[in-house]
Amino acid sequence: MHDLDEDHGHENFEIGPDAIVEDIEGLEMFTLKSVGIDIGSSTSHLVFSQLILRREGASLSGRFKVTERKVLFRSNIMLTPYLSGTLIDIEKVKRFIEGAYKEAGLTPADIDTGAVIITGEALKKENAQPIVEYFAGHSGKFICAAAGHNHEALLAAYGCGAVDLSKSEHRTVLNVDVGGGTTKFSLVENGDVTQTAAINVGARLIAFDDFDVVTRIEDAGRTLMRELGYTVELGKKIMQKEKEELAALMAKVLVELIEREPSSPLAKQLMVTPPFKNYRGLDQIDYLVFSGGVSEHVYDRDRTSYGDVGPILGKQVRKYLNKLSKKNVLREPIEGIRATVIGAGEYTVQASGNTSCITDPGLLPVFGLKVVRASLKQGRPVLEALKQSLAKFDLTSWTSGLALSLSLDGQMDYKTIRAVAEGIAAILKSSKDNKVPLYLALDLDVAKSLGGILKEELKLDREIIAIDGIEVGDLDYIDIGEPMGITEVIPVTVKSLMFPGTKLN
Repeated sequence: MHDLDEDHGHENFEIGPDAIVEDIEGLEMFTLKSVGIDIGSSTSHLVFSQLILRREGASLSGRFKVTERKVLFRSNIMLTPYLSGTLIDIEKVKRFIEGAYKEAGLTPADIDTGAVIITGEALKKENAQPIVEYFAGHSGKFICAAAGHNHEALLAAYGCGAVDLSKSEHRTVLNVDVGGGTTKFSLVENGDVTQTAAINVGARLIAFDDFDVVTRIEDAGRTLMRELGYTVELGKKIMQKEKEELAALMAKVLVELIEREPSSPLAKQLMVTPPFKNYRGLDQIDYLVFSGGVSEHVYDRDRTSYGDVGPILGKQVRKYLNKLSKKNVLREPIEGIRATVIGAGEYTVQASGNTSCITDPGLLPVFGLKVVRASLKQGRPVLEALKQSLAKFDLTSWTSGLALSLSLDGQMDYKTIRAVAEGIAAILKSSKDNKVPLYLALDLDVAKSLGGILKEELKLDREIIAIDGIEVGDLDYIDIGEPMGITEVIPVTVKSLMFPGTKLN
């Protein structure tokens, strides 16, 4: 308000050529805080991050994309505590996480999103599920996942930067994630994780205290020691010679899988998933990237011993790598021990095209669908591609809570779309519940045609929500909203595990 009897002036709001115009928070940009919590078989830790998202393009329907990511706080790395061989000490885990929040100067109310991942041998423990449920209740904003072997391999490949390296340099990368209880392998071709596998080889299959007294033994640890002609018992000492030979044997097995399919009886016995199919070894890969706790020792970045053979195993792996027939293949990761989850919660908002297929609008909105992504290249059998995509998440059949994301290649004529529809119909036959709706997200505008073939020609006996023009991938979770406006565009919120997007060294 002004006094009309007084002279007054206004500041000049003309924007000069050098002025910086800030995006409007909440309209053109969002700032979010996220936390990643990793509870592994050997270690547990947290990472707090700040994410800045900006709208792409001038349209208000444009998607948001993470443009900046800043690590706010990395917790200490704690040895995952156990009450017994089958029970994790959940109270110690809770206190550790609460302490990390305090050290970071944050409270759960400050966090917008996050991910809790429980992996490896820890996933086998009796109270693994209650731990995940505790954190799910701790904050409804969290994505909570219990990662099986193939899923953990996928997480590691993204988290260490191997996927970004493969995508940016158009190369094939083999990621080897060596943890405490298992080693996970991911074959990444042009940015797509095409195959995953896992073997019971890890630094903490046998754990011991400062006096070399054995405190924990996994079954695979006993198997490896028997192979060497040794016996190992809780409460008894393990000799340095035994540690050295154990580490050397594990390194030999790992290199066997890097160079070819498992051929020795020991390697075959230790596999916990099927091996890669039609793998040609070093001839097939351009780069080799190690991640996981043992990678810190492989690259000689850390010599700390955590009461296991990690430092010795890393040294033995380095020895074998120096003897590989293919030179200059090794690359360093962006993240090593923290690769599995380095933060979480990239939020993007996308809008579908106008050719969606919605057989029952009453099914919307739907929240928290896990994306299963399949890249359908010309000439590749659709059913085989879909089965491999499910296998990456340790799934053998279609189940509730999933959204199938299809990346389509080539000319989208009737013959091609029909083949895709037939492959989808075939994979759905494995579902135990034919009433579970089929949620589809496609990167091309063929949703209406594909949905029509599935429903009208193949007589698919379930509802279909197929949306197009949506780009989602592995490790994404999506919310699908109700149709908006006259054109009935479908809003889609994408929640992704947030991983490094910088090239590897």
